[in-house]
Amino acid sequence: MATALFPDLVVNGEVVPQIRIAAEAQNHEAPKGKPGVAWRKAAQALAIRTLMLQEAARRGLVADPAEIGPGRFETEEEALIRGLLDAAITVAPPEEAAIDAEWRKDPSRFRTPPLWEVSHILVACDPRDGAARESARSRATGLTSLALEAPDSFAKLARHNSDCGSRSNGGALGQLGPGDTVPEFEATLRRLAEAEITPEPVLTRHGYHIIRMDALGPRRVLPYSAVRQKISDAMEKAAWTEAARGFVTKLVESARITGTDMRPV
Repeated sequence: MATALFPDLVVNGEVVPQIRIAAEAQNHEAPKGKPGVAWRKAAQALAIRTLMLQEAARRGLVADPAEIGPGRFETEEEALIRGLLDAAITVAPPEEAAIDAEWRKDPSRFRTPPLWEVSHILVACDPRDGAARESARSRATGLTSLALEAPDSFAKLARHNSDCGSRSNGGALGQLGPGDTVPEFEATLRRLAEAEITPEPVLTRHGYHIIRMDALGPRRVLPYSAVRQKISDAMEKAAWTEAARGFVTKLVESARITGTDMRPV
């Protein structure tokens, strides 16, 4: 990206190095052949970051990096921005009537997690090995055809063909819930109807699966008492986000920024 094509970004008299904007632009999507869009998004992001750091300095805040993972800490800039938002934004917990009203909009949104009773046939392979993957796909496709032609034979097919230890149980995996399987497998379970067999083999890191939904557990609507805190937390988070957006908007409106248009791209 040719930085000379773009003007200097200046925020309240502070020049943001173009090399930083070029680096930031790698994190923003843009239509093919239109690098200016990514540049503008990056310039906006850095202008806001600069404004927040300037405001943190004006308030005399001191960075206190928090641990964000085992042995991983915030940068000083991240800590200053977090500290600024903590100091500038106060959101009151939603009132009980508001939480109740949110729940009453559609109580059916709040249900117990899905419960799936599942069987499968695994044709194991390393997906990174092209030849092995193609061989496994061909075998899994044939087994899928057999399972679809004679659904009652699924357990027998699993016992004689599956590469999973569940073969001894006719491929039965028992009851599964969200998070119990790899993402590709779970995504398929969410689409299957009771007694349905996948029309095409499903590829995961373990190989190809032919999956049968043996039974679907009923999802009960949860009572208000069980979801009240979840709704309250979500409402408070939304209010905080809106307040943070308003705070940043005020910083932008009161700033002197040249070199980019701060309107949304």
